[in-house]
Amino acid sequence: MLRPRIIPCLLVKNGGLVKTVQFKDPKYVGDPINAVKIFNEKAADELVVFDIDATTNGMEPNYKRIAHLAVECRMPLCYGGGIKTVEQAKRIIGLGVEKIALSAVAVENPAMIRHTAEEIGSQSVVIVLDVSNRLSDSYEVFTHNATRRSRKAVLDAVQDAEALGAGEIVINCIDRDGLMNGYDLALATMIRGATRLPLTYLGGAGSLGDIAKLLAACGTVGAAAGSLFVFKGPYRAVLINYPNHEEKEGLLRDSRLLRSAVVS
Repeated sequence: MLRPRIIPCLLVKNGGLVKTVQFKDPKYVGDPINAVKIFNEKAADELVVFDIDATTNGMEPNYKRIAHLAVECRMPLCYGGGIKTVEQAKRIIGLGVEKIALSAVAVENPAMIRHTAEEIGSQSVVIVLDVSNRLSDSYEVFTHNATRRSRKAVLDAVQDAEALGAGEIVINCIDRDGLMNGYDLALATMIRGATRLPLTYLGGAGSLGDIAKLLAACGTVGAAAGSLFVFKGPYRAVLINYPNHEEKEGLLRDSRLLRSAVVS
């Protein structure tokens, strides 16, 4: 039986680990390799790393850094940032990365999804959709660190990705990023009803209770978080953390209870 995945998401800028709030004001929080080593010790389910400089600045993926991450990482690793061609995707997979994440290129050149899936397999192609409803009454996709408006509805983007052979969708809520006030459950449940693909949600988690609420609303999905796993306490002291086995079992139990209460 599939189990939900609890996934730390690391943002890399200028080689350092940073955290943003609504995709702005990146705060340096440490060294990404050290963070990977800690998440290894804590037996994280999976790890996502996004280079937030690469696409915005038109940069090639930093293969040396990616190789270092892949060597250190003892859990499935998904990498995104700067990938524009199938050849780049194949090179990154060849470095030992399990999944590559396509974002802006998937919106601007959807055929890239099919071509990449044909070369490296659908299971290794993750489509990351940065989503907001701040400029309209509906959710739409933004790119380039939320600086470009695609005017593409998120449901259309999800269904296109599925039809073109993507293996997984990550929904990243721009409006909740870094606020730690809970996932956008309305958005999550809407997407859950629109696709059969594996889904991961990112943006807003401030506690294990928020993860339990997401799982109760959407069932078996990936619950990703950045701030939750790099900050601790009301003053947001930098501390890499991750739930232990007992805590994970507790939040899964809580999610089942919440789901049962809704059903009944």
